[in-house]
Amino acid sequence: MTNPLIPERLRRLPELAADLWWTWNSEAREVFRRLDYPLWRQTAHNPVLMLQQLSQEMLNLAASDARFLTTYDGALNALDAARNARNTWWQKKFPDATGPIAYFSAEFALHQSLPIYAGGLGVLAGDHCKEAGDLGIPLIGVGFMYPQGYFHQAVSPEGWQQELYERLNWAQAPVEPAITPEGQPCVIAVPLGSRSVLASVWRVRLGRVQLYLLDTDLEENAPWDRELSARLYGGDRETRVQQEIILGIGGVRVLQAMGVTPTVWHLNEGHAAFVVLQRIRDLIERGESFESALAEVRRTTVFTTHTPVPAGHDAFPFSLVETHLAGAWGTLGSYRDKFMALGDYDNGSGPMFNMTALALRTAGATNGVSQLHGQVTREMWGPIWPDVPDDKRPVRAITNGVHIPTWLSAEMLALFDKYLSPDWRDAHDDPATWDRVMGIPDDVLWGARNALREYLFAFIRERARQRWKDEHVSAARVVAAGTLLDPNALTLGFARRFTGYKRPELIFHNPDRLLGLLNAARRPVQIVFAGKAHPADETGKHHLQQVYRRAIDPIFGGRIAFVDDYDLHVAHFLVQGCDVWLNNPRKPLEASGTSGMKASVNGVPHLSIGDGWWAEGFTGDNGWLIDPKFSGDQDATDAADAEALYRLLEREIVPTFYDRDSNGIPRRWLAYVRRAIASVTPRFSARRMVKQYAEELYSTAAGKTTPV
Repeated sequence: MTNPLIPERLRRLPELAADLWWTWNSEAREVFRRLDYPLWRQTAHNPVLMLQQLSQEMLNLAASDARFLTTYDGALNALDAARNARNTWWQKKFPDATGPIAYFSAEFALHQSLPIYAGGLGVLAGDHCKEAGDLGIPLIGVGFMYPQGYFHQAVSPEGWQQELYERLNWAQAPVEPAITPEGQPCVIAVPLGSRSVLASVWRVRLGRVQLYLLDTDLEENAPWDRELSARLYGGDRETRVQQEIILGIGGVRVLQAMGVTPTVWHLNEGHAAFVVLQRIRDLIERGESFESALAEVRRTTVFTTHTPVPAGHDAFPFSLVETHLAGAWGTLGSYRDKFMALGDYDNGSGPMFNMTALALRTAGATNGVSQLHGQVTREMWGPIWPDVPDDKRPVRAITNGVHIPTWLSAEMLALFDKYLSPDWRDAHDDPATWDRVMGIPDDVLWGARNALREYLFAFIRERARQRWKDEHVSAARVVAAGTLLDPNALTLGFARRFTGYKRPELIFHNPDRLLGLLNAARRPVQIVFAGKAHPADETGKHHLQQVYRRAIDPIFGGRIAFVDDYDLHVAHFLVQGCDVWLNNPRKPLEASGTSGMKASVNGVPHLSIGDGWWAEGFTGDNGWLIDPKFSGDQDATDAADAEALYRLLEREIVPTFYDRDSNGIPRRWLAYVRRAIASVTPRFSARRMVKQYAEELYSTAAGKTTPV
């Protein structure tokens, strides 16, 4: 297929398509919707691919359509303003701040056309970068460009997850080669063991923010080294440590090659902790002692830890680390033992080189991602600070937030534009902004909620139809995908990574009790599940299989659905279109969670265990708390939590949803909807979160401790 010629009047269309700023700007999205709406949907909202498939006729028509050109010009003016804005929040708050913040993460969830993310960590990183750009913070992301990304999920007739890897077509993705100040494609060398591995660098644009992504798939590398960056979280422990050396040491070298000198280094999880090795080595080569180099690294390093689950923290045998760091020491070599001691940690199975321990000992500021997680982290990593009381250990909490412009539905956006103050978009982290939500008429708010539910079911049906048509899946698969769901029934959403501690099967604890809820006359309940299990998580796969089997079991009457291949595209429909967002992890193993935040800002109240963010987000009238006030062994706790869940559904949630007035409007339900929006949006927005990082961590690390 020959790409169409872009008319001169539309010459910046490819530039707009390749800058992911468009993903959270409605005027920019409208440009591509108006070009060819069926093709926009067919390409899963990927404008780079769309422009390659668009007909010449459609482009020529657009170039002479005054209405379209007004939208196009407006979008480009907004993009230019976003890239070049003056008097941003950051500039006003820290007028003397110089130098960028380097943000290292193993994954970034930016858009489904760039599948370099697996789950919550990547979504948080993507939202952090987007909000940093909106606030004018000079942030540069550093990560991996995985040619095969994360896997696509299929489900066998027996309900077993199958992982399918698809090589990314660079020409259809919003990426471009990174070019050094000397005008050359950026390629860096990383010492790995007794050899050197080359990595090329790709750039991703996000308005004012940009990402640099490393890729080892170069002809000059050995075949096994070309595979090092092939997949996200793929391979064995040896592959993992090599990936993390490339991310940390290679990431520092990328910034040097690109002429970037950060004033702050933010490590998003322990995967990137080898950053500190390269930085200490560089400082020693400039004449610093090991101690002074470590002190400087510590002063300028920020570390965010995301999991209270021990298995979520990478730890490697010392021999493995020493083998793969053999060529990386340079003048740091005489201090090798001192460096290795920074990662020394025994989590119960003997001393290992622990990446989180390395980050904790080399960062000047560390934070958990909710108030409860901060407390758990201080207790969990107590041996790092053996003589420091729990409440004095240097781990604070900055609760996660979500990027409101990315996750807010078009329907809610239109409502807020009409009923809130004119500056609500800029002031959406101010609780006072949301007082006016109470003034949105009930019929208008209910109409928006019904429309979002209808969009969800239209998406589910069309997705199932395509599976049946293109993949010839069985009739059972079509049923399992949700084609029998009732678009007017109370719909619960459960979408997250399938793993044991998240307890996806808790609601099936008493099948007879659940059946009574699902099949109640005139007030039925239905549940939509989605999510992937980690390829190595056999327990998680078994949980997924059990949920799938219930989705095809006739006894449940088609009121259970499993939507496969969960990604950002699917997530938008689910968090916007369900009526209640269900979350029931085993406390305290949910560090934060953000899907319930995304649902709440769209008027989908949260139903959750008091773990992660909900422990501080629940107000009594903005959702429901599953709290049996019981502690016992695991089985007894599960039983008590399930009982509390059923009781809430039977006595509060279902009656409130179906209690309608003479006009068919659930007035009591809409009170929960309003409170969910008004209480969650400002407090759990990425704007509040990133401002908190800037004021509490970045400014101090950069030596700017007195904000205006």
